[in-house]
Parts: sequence; structure tokens; C-alpha cells
Amino acid sequence: MTDTPTKPVPRGHEVIQSYLRTLDASPGVYRMLDEKGAVLYVGKARNLKARVSSYARPTGHTPRIARMIRDTASMMFLTTRTEVEALLLEQNLIKQLKPRYNVLARDDKSFPNILVSKEHAFPQIKKHRGAKKEKGAYYGPFASAGAVNRTLNQLQKVFLLRNCSDATFESRTRPCLLYQIKRCSAPCVGYISEADYAGLVSDAERFLQGRTTKVQETLAAEMQAASDAMEFERAAALRDRLKALTYVQGSQAVNPAGVTEADVVALHMEGGQACVQVFFIRANQNWGNRDYYPRTGSGAEAAEVMQAFVTQFYDQKDPPRLVLLSDEIEDADLVSEALSEKAGRKVRIEVPQRGEKKDLIAGALRNARESLARKMSETATQSKLLAGLAEAFDLDAPPSRIEVYDNSHIQGAHAVGAMIVAGPEGFVKSQYRKFNIKGEDLTPGDDFGMMKEVLTRRFKRLLKEDPDRQSDAWPDLLLIDGGAGQVSAVHEIMVELGVEDVPMVGVAKGIDRDLGKEEFHRFKERPFVLKRGDPVLYFIQRMRDEAHRFAIGAHRAKRSKAVGATPLDDVPGVGATRKRALLAHFGSAKAVARADLSDLKAVEGISDTIAETIYDFFHEK
Repeated sequence: MTDTPTKPVPRGHEVIQSYLRTLDASPGVYRMLDEKGAVLYVGKARNLKARVSSYARPTGHTPRIARMIRDTASMMFLTTRTEVEALLLEQNLIKQLKPRYNVLARDDKSFPNILVSKEHAFPQIKKHRGAKKEKGAYYGPFASAGAVNRTLNQLQKVFLLRNCSDATFESRTRPCLLYQIKRCSAPCVGYISEADYAGLVSDAERFLQGRTTKVQETLAAEMQAASDAMEFERAAALRDRLKALTYVQGSQAVNPAGVTEADVVALHMEGGQACVQVFFIRANQNWGNRDYYPRTGSGAEAAEVMQAFVTQFYDQKDPPRLVLLSDEIEDADLVSEALSEKAGRKVRIEVPQRGEKKDLIAGALRNARESLARKMSETATQSKLLAGLAEAFDLDAPPSRIEVYDNSHIQGAHAVGAMIVAGPEGFVKSQYRKFNIKGEDLTPGDDFGMMKEVLTRRFKRLLKEDPDRQSDAWPDLLLIDGGAGQVSAVHEIMVELGVEDVPMVGVAKGIDRDLGKEEFHRFKERPFVLKRGDPVLYFIQRMRDEAHRFAIGAHRAKRSKAVGATPLDDVPGVGATRKRALLAHFGSAKAVARADLSDLKAVEGISDTIAETIYDFFHEK
């Protein structure tokens, strides 16, 4: 009996041609898939039939598009009501599926804001990240936590607003150190009236809105009045605040007079790589910048890279009224319409050719060029280190994804497992994961048991989500903090899960637990060491230290949460606001638990129904 040869799966422009008779002129999104069903490319079209027919031609394509067409074995289509809907759907699918030939903006972190809280008679000024649920005025976005912290530091010097929590505020009996160093007006102990503090808040908000001239005029007038009245101590304090405000204005890196609110987006491409710099201009001030390194979809042109970056960047972020770009994009009107729809107001997109806006773009482009040069230099160094790692550990090829595992606990309490990821571009922080240790049968401090639980959960999930190992989520190398015992314990788990082919190395402290004398353990092989001064050894130490830092941070966060927990956290219907009201009224959770029903009903913000729920919760127990 002879085997019948399998027929090759048809691919290329002929396959694409076969779909044309089923398509019409509707707007929509198309997906191009390879012979295994993996998505190669996601695109949007104003007219699906016209767009797909352009791929059906055998010639006239760029090398990138020709490769994509050659790999295409099938297609999928979704029609939409409008082209704007198609654009939004396209970018959502790109972020979800990460196709090889699409441009992908890989950093999707939220940006911090400054919040002037309005839930208290003496508002607090603080950093805020995430959903804007708290009542107050939000100012931002800022490019980084560092940019927010610098601005908050300046605001404290000039406007003397408190940054302590409400609980700390209520418990103070004397002013804190910030008052002593002239960075707070001490409203907690009554050193300033509610009306005067409200004036400081108003001045701070005017500053954050860019209306600094009015603030300066007011401070100068108050200083002169105090001097005329021979209130020299008050005049000196106002002089210090005025001096601090002048310094703040002079220290701003960019103060564009003609641009009140804009994001400045500049793209530099070189050697198949791209860097996008985004500067945030708010209230005529530079509120920081951040660089991004989008994946260029195997060689996309600048217009496509820029358009994909802009649409993906604002998917989860509020766009400003003006977006300044260094490069033209294909569908500027369409993107502007999509951003306007998202923001609920007009959003303009411009590619400036002259004047102050052009200067802003030039500055951002210079930063993008310098950042990409640094990145490419670091990548070249990283490639050498990965090659050296492959040689040291007898790997088939330099690893693209290294996972490093560590645990952190104190005598078994608040145990946390941590995984960090490194690869050709260094540490991939978006891929870091923490694992709250759940095993109730573990002996406190059982590091072997903790590591086994972490690896079991990690690889069970991988096997469930990607059993065929099609994605880049599978590691090429595991580094475990520990020696032969840890390696044996992990190997046992990997055998049970059927993933024995993932290389694994244990990193032990070695003789005298001395840095530089690390021993490396592989299953059923003799331990070995690397020479002192070997760059690969330093690389491994950096990865292990990063895993240790991340594990300790996760452990401290878990411990802090446990320390701040109270029995009120478990009461149905009692959230953060009611919890604060109850603690402010009774002083402690224990006093709440002992309180009579009538006393609970007397608390502001606690309804009769909630009071009964709280009373029943503690007294039924």
C-alpha cells in the first residue's frame, strides 16, 4: 500500500482572487491567514472588493506586500457600517492578534495625571493613574511618574498644598516636616483657614491651566501689601513663593507660547527599526516625553507606521485637541474623525511646515533619532550576550525569550512567586507576572513547593492557550533561582506537564554565597561556573537581580495590603468611602464591630439598610 501524496495548500494571489466574487463595496476589515491559520495581516478598507482586488494582481507590489501575498492561504472578512468603525476594529484586532506584517505599538501603559481632590474641605494634591473615579480636577497626561513627581514638588514649594492622605490628615496633632521646610501650609492643625487654603488651591489650578501670569501678579500684589503693612515675615514668605514660581517657569524644557494643548509625535526609521517620540504639551508647558519602538511589520513605510501608531496609541487614551505629526498619514481625515468621535470634541491632525509647531516637531525628531541610535547600540550588545548565553548553556540558538523565576516571603507569610522576561530588546516588563502562592498544604517557607506551584500554573495556562506553540509566549530558556534541588523539583513538574524540551538552568550562589562565584545547575549534569568578569555572567546576575527586585516588590505590596486590611473589607456594600466614614466616626474597625445599630445609623453616608447589614455581619459572627 503506497501513501497518497498530500496536495499542497494553494497560496498567493490566486487564492485572493477567488474571494473577489463574494465581496461587495462595503467598508470593513480583512484578515490574511497562512496555511496553518495564523493571521499574517489585518487591514481595513473603505471598499473591501477594491482593496482585496489590489492584492490579487500578480505584480506591482513592494517586497513586503509580495511576501505577505505569497504566504496567504486564506482570508476572513468583517463588514462594518462606516470606515471609521473599520479603522477602530482593525486596530483592536492588530493589538489582539499581533500579526507578523502589521505595525504594532507595543507599549500600552496608562499615563499618570495630577489630581486635585475635591472630596475634602482641604483638597489634597496627588499623583493619579487609572480610571478617573475620584471626585476632583485631573491635569495631564504626564509622560512619566518622574515628570509628575517633579511638578508636584514644584507645586508644593509654590502653593503649599497638602499631599498626605485623609486618614493621616485627620490624625495629625502637630505639623509634619513638610510644614517645617515650607512645602505645606499645615491645614491639618488649623494654621490656615479653609477660605485661604481654597485660594491656594485656586492658584495651583490656574498654574496647571497655564494661567501663570495672573498667579504671579496676585503674589506680587500680596507681597507688596504685606510689606506696606510692615508684615515682613508674611512678605518674605510670599517672596519665596514668587521666586519658586519664577524658577518653575524658567526650568520648563519647552514653553511654546502658541501651542496650548497638543501631542507632538515624531517618527525616525533606520535599519528596519523605528522610534516614535511623543511630547505632551498642556497649558503651554512641556509635561514630559516618552519614546516608543513600534514593530514595523516586516518593513512598512513611514506613513503606515505613523498611522498605525497614532490609532493604536489613542485606543485607550484621551487625545488632545491637536496632534502634531512629523510624517503625513494616508487617512488623516479618517483618523481625525475617529479621534474626535472618541474625545467627544474636534481633534485636529497637522503636519506643520513652519513656525513654532515645526520647531516642536524638529525637537521631537532629534530625540527620536538619538533614542533609536542608543536602542540599536543596546540591541547589538544584547545580541552578543544572548549568543554568549547560548554557547555557555549549549542551546541550539540564542534565546528570544528568557523567563526568570523567584519567590519572596517572610517565614512563609505573604508568599509571592515572580516571573520576569528578557529577550533581544532587554527586559520586557509588560510580560512580567506575579503569582500569589495559593497552596494551603505547603509548609511555610517551602521554596521547592512554591516554585513547583508557580511553574505548574504558568505552563498549564500556556498549554491551554497555545498547545501548538504558535505564539512567542513560549520561553526558550528558564532560569531558576536555586541549585540542584530546585532544578530537580521543576524538572519533575515539567515532565508531568509534557514540556521537557524547554531548557532550564538553576542559578545558585556558589561558594560562600559570593557574587561572581555563581554555580549553574542542569538536570543530571555536573554544576559549572563562568569566569569572573565574563559579560554573560554579569548578564545573568542582572536578570537574577531583576527577578529578585520584582519578587520583593510584589511581596511588599501584598504585605502592605494585608497590614491595611480590616474586617470592614468583608462587609457587603461597604466600599472605600463608607469605610472611611465609619473609621472617622468610630476611630477603629473594632469599635465599628461593637457599635449599636442606632450608632451605625447616625454615621453620615450610612443608610439604615447598610447600617443593618454591618450590624448583622458582626453580630451573626
